[in-house]
Amino acid sequence: MRNIRDSLAIGYACLAAWSDLLDRINVFPVADGDTGANLRVSLAPLREAGEEARELTARLARCAIGNSGNIAAAFFQEFCLAEVLPDLAAHAARGRESAWRAVADPCPGTMLTVFDGLAAELAGHLDGLPGPGLHARLRQALAEGERQVPALRRAGVVDAGALGMIVFFEGFISHLRGEAPDMSAIRDGFAGSLEVDRAFHPATAASSCVDTVIEAADCGLRERLAGLGDSVVVTQAGPSRLKVHLHTPDPERLRRQMSEEGRILQWSAHPIEQENAGLFAETQEQPAIHLMTDAAGSFPREWARRFRVTLLDSYITVDGDTRPESLHTPQSLYPRMRQGAKATTAQASTFERGQHYAGACQQFGPTLYLCTGSAFTGNVGVAMAWKKDSDAENLFEVIDTGAASGRLGLLALLTARYNLRAGSAEEVTAFARASMERCEEFIFIDQLKYLAASGRVSRAGGFFGDLFRVRPVVSPFRDGVRKVGVARDPSEQIDFALARLAQRFSPDSACAVLLQSTDNGDWLEAEVAPRVRNLLPGAEVLHAPLSLTAGVHLGPGVWSVACCPADEAWP
Repeated sequence: MRNIRDSLAIGYACLAAWSDLLDRINVFPVADGDTGANLRVSLAPLREAGEEARELTARLARCAIGNSGNIAAAFFQEFCLAEVLPDLAAHAARGRESAWRAVADPCPGTMLTVFDGLAAELAGHLDGLPGPGLHARLRQALAEGERQVPALRRAGVVDAGALGMIVFFEGFISHLRGEAPDMSAIRDGFAGSLEVDRAFHPATAASSCVDTVIEAADCGLRERLAGLGDSVVVTQAGPSRLKVHLHTPDPERLRRQMSEEGRILQWSAHPIEQENAGLFAETQEQPAIHLMTDAAGSFPREWARRFRVTLLDSYITVDGDTRPESLHTPQSLYPRMRQGAKATTAQASTFERGQHYAGACQQFGPTLYLCTGSAFTGNVGVAMAWKKDSDAENLFEVIDTGAASGRLGLLALLTARYNLRAGSAEEVTAFARASMERCEEFIFIDQLKYLAASGRVSRAGGFFGDLFRVRPVVSPFRDGVRKVGVARDPSEQIDFALARLAQRFSPDSACAVLLQSTDNGDWLEAEVAPRVRNLLPGAEVLHAPLSLTAGVHLGPGVWSVACCPADEAWP
């Protein structure tokens, strides 16, 4: 038998690999397309198998976001306290009770019903290992949701949160038994309920999603909060502290109301419409092959959704709290780095990466992985090892792009566009291979202390000629990062970028230029983008955040220019 904490980490890895699907079928309680993302953020503490139990529960409380994330965190704050297998039943029962109590208007057929089924099944197996009947019980919970919840019935899908928990427990329980999780059974068992009906049109009423923590001694506050909005979830976040999630059309009015009830310690509000934009839009474009790339390649989630690309995340930890890279934001990272917060990166586990590869092939068939260059990470080796051991049908193709950061992001974007118009998977693969040497990038460092602290360069590596007066310009190549120039201030950095662009392209050249920012996006749009457009009127000039993996190592104030020529083969 396996360790419970290790099995929780395996369950999380399985959930992470299927999170994009959860986002695509997320129509209840609102169609905001973020169930998978919220579960990945909220349950990320579970991937740390060595975490002390009480600290783990505190981190789950801090990290929980969104409707699904807060409900799941309420369950796992109790469930993760189980130390040995016979304890699982009691902690599942407490977690089930906590999750139901957290929801102001609980609905059967959702993840709450999955928790019911798990607790009931574990109660009948005091050795802690449920029998094969658990799978049927949990899947029945999904079927009930599709029948009972009108939005799910109209959309023709199962509940995203419930499916997420079934995927989690498939991995968790399989690992406890010493078996490999079989997610193909999930796919096959719900094959007709994993795609939103094109006739489905979600409600578009203006609303905002609010996550907040309030401190108040009034024990009746929980009940009063239930009347302040929709999709209300309230959990305990410490003595006299409540973690609150809800949807409201007027977040400022809500904040005033909550201020009258107690002291607001944390506050986050964002419009739901922005998350849902285009998620259920019909399109006639069908990719020739499924694409996968690394979030370390300056490829935003918005592009991934638009072009149906799977993003593989590494993890970023800031002052002890960990999130998947693509679910961090520049606003949540760089101000804290400037204030001295310690930020580090870590790869997903080998198992989690393998689950992503398998999940993509199971959901989409043939998959092309544009992988960060082997000089920068071990992703190529992990992917090739998985292909050798697990890809009997030869569905998975790996390209070592030799690229990272914006060079990889631009290559992935151009390939994704071409993929929507290509005649075959072979054409897309050939396009990617022919194009990857055409993309180049210049990264402009602001403060060398972040690069030095990351351990990515040494003082003998040519970067530290004059620590206080020289800002190096670096480029990622197939064999690693090289210093390609210096600039003493932002004005010289812009001049360097324009000179390099002018050397490569004529004013009427058809080319793509990707500008990337850290915490300087407004400056980049005001000072750099107009000069690039003036220099190259024929260019398509794009702007995206610099890969946050790169941002952690390079620091705030950094910006970058990636560029690539176009030719007649490009759309």
